[in-house]
Amino acid sequence: MFQCLMKKEKGIKVMEKVLGFIKLIRPVNCLMMSFAVLVGASFSLTEANISSLMLKLLLGFITAFTFTGASMAINDYYDREIDRINEPSHPIPSGLVTPGESLIFATVLTVIGLGAAVLTNISCLILAVVSWTVMVFYNTKGKRTGFLGNMMVSLCVAIPFAYGSLLIEDNLRPTSLVFSGLAFLANTGREITKGIIDVPGDKVKNIRTVAVVHGERTAAYVAAAFYLVAVTLSGLPVLLGLVSFWFIPPVLAADIGFIISSLMLIHEPTRMNAKRVKNMVLAWMILGLVAFIIEGLGL
Repeated sequence: MFQCLMKKEKGIKVMEKVLGFIKLIRPVNCLMMSFAVLVGASFSLTEANISSLMLKLLLGFITAFTFTGASMAINDYYDREIDRINEPSHPIPSGLVTPGESLIFATVLTVIGLGAAVLTNISCLILAVVSWTVMVFYNTKGKRTGFLGNMMVSLCVAIPFAYGSLLIEDNLRPTSLVFSGLAFLANTGREITKGIIDVPGDKVKNIRTVAVVHGERTAAYVAAAFYLVAVTLSGLPVLLGLVSFWFIPPVLAADIGFIISSLMLIHEPTRMNAKRVKNMVLAWMILGLVAFIIEGLGL
């Protein structure tokens, strides 16, 4: 009886550890970046070549997923003291994952991602190394710079679209570059919004976010400006004739969401409301990604 209870308790602890690692890498973020690679690649795919390029698509998916997961794990390692204040439920401050385990996990994910990039092509490998370098610099040094750090994160979010284009043709398509720009703008707004949420911990660690240096209301206006510029430029692919009609409905819905979120944030730039807006913006970004997928697949 006692042995059964011990085995059951051990099994529960293993499951908790596994769930801790899953939470650590933010699987939704990982999947978004992986699908962004596939979207970037889809603009160069045809029915004739898709079957022959399945391995490259899988390798690109793996690189994006593992690199994003590694970034999340490294970020939580360096943010562990701040998260005790801002996000105590995160895996490290909650005790689900130790700091050492997060670094080991990040290393394993990085090796897998680089291995997949090596097997793809030289252009993808170079871009993967650039992305990884920016990611590591942000987590170790860049985060303290505030706004510049926000742009580093957004650069890593924008890169997968370009990576997907290089995956297939070894050159950058205009459509992929436009989508990279939109992703950069929307995510920069989201990072600035996140800074409003993190003010208590960021002040302790002297992280110079827009919210810490200029106040929450100014940060709300800056974040909203990035959202609204992204909304304005989202019509560019339509005007340039780069997309079909079916791209418009989901993008229009996402644009309305960004506008509503911007107004909500400006009206009430509090920590609680910023957290609500941040989650809403992620939903609008996913909706925008759906539009890109529809266009890329020619649906």
